[in-house]
Amino acid sequence: DLADARRRVGDRVALQGNMDPTVLYASPERIRQEVVTILESYGKGSGHVFNLGHGIHQHVNPEHAAAFIEAVHELSVPYHQ
Repeated sequence: DLADARRRVGDRVALQGNMDPTVLYASPERIRQEVVTILESYGKGSGHVFNLGHGIHQHVNPEHAAAFIEAVHELSVPYHQ
């Protein structure tokens, strides 16, 4: 749990919060929802590295991978100000 990890370490270290790569098989809207869930779990502030828990599977629609990247770029801005 990313929120629990942050409570335990505070701002002393950076944390990597991973999204399950199988979410990339879902719709772009569902991908955005999962990005929001992870961002909310970490909360505001720096020190969060957002990525997948594993690489992108070879059968993932490239448009869904792009939707993931765009969602992280767009939706993370308010969390890092």
